[in-house]
Amino acid sequence: MRWGDMDAYGHINNVQIVRMLEEARIAAFGPPSGAGLPGVEPPVSIFNDVGEGVMTLVVEHKVRYVRTLEYRNIPATVEIWVGAVKGASFDLHYVIKDPVTGQDCVKASTHLAFVDQDGRVRRLTPEQKEQLAPYQA
Repeated sequence: MRWGDMDAYGHINNVQIVRMLEEARIAAFGPPSGAGLPGVEPPVSIFNDVGEGVMTLVVEHKVRYVRTLEYRNIPATVEIWVGAVKGASFDLHYVIKDPVTGQDCVKASTHLAFVDQDGRVRRLTPEQKEQLAPYQA
């Protein structure tokens, strides 16, 4: 959490919550291919292991605010796992917890797909499904 993430009510702004989901997703599954410079390898490198010309597309976000996430000068806890894996898409699920109380503050999911340069959806490969399987709940 950053000081600037707060809104006028003193809790983390909803737009910043979605940014936190993105940061958790990239930390767990890597940045898209060609984005940024090399750094720490993610636990599952599914986003930067896609083929040339393939992009990762966020199809949908669902966010449910269970309770406000108050600003604290320590990182919030974000749990992330794989939900449904379909032929051409998959879901990631998240819970953002207050870092002091451990209470659930946000429950969310992101539906993702891979698309080629022409915007056509690409089917997940058996290898991609295999990479996701250990993190599926």
